[in-house]
Amino acid sequence: MYYFRAIATPVGELKLVASDSGLAGILWENDDPKRTRFLPQVQDDNHPVLRETERQLNEYFAGERRDFDLPLDFVGTDFQKKVWQALIAIPFGETRSYSQIAREIGHPLAVRAVGAANGRNPLSIVAPCHRVIGSNGKLTGFAGGLDIKAFLLSLEKPQPSLALAGETPLAGQAL
Repeated sequence: MYYFRAIATPVGELKLVASDSGLAGILWENDDPKRTRFLPQVQDDNHPVLRETERQLNEYFAGERRDFDLPLDFVGTDFQKKVWQALIAIPFGETRSYSQIAREIGHPLAVRAVGAANGRNPLSIVAPCHRVIGSNGKLTGFAGGLDIKAFLLSLEKPQPSLALAGETPLAGQAL
């Protein structure tokens, strides 16, 4: 049995899905229903994992959270789970290529399989598949859309302070 709750975010409505074991899915507003399957589902706006996920996502979008601390219930093959764990290990504000992920999980020739597993990642944002880019540095496929991928990467990009950017504060203004 899966429980869900829809929440409004800066990237549109997200559908959070949990099992009794933990967070199982974060689905996009226009997500392809074949990409992930969580059946049967019952709406539960008070499910503790879903409420905590919403709280942590709100902190993330407000720039107050870099890592998520949630019980996760990945549903997939062993290979997919390896890829998804590698996604979680990508530090905030950094990116990896599909080939780097393939090497990290010990399957250097499985670049396409890594791409396919990345595309089926059920826990977008928490297992940050948006941090995976093409080896040429370009943004590649993303279930939420490339504009949302760019937004998430921009959100995580370090913002220089005025002092570091060569600006000087106005007289009497504290740093």
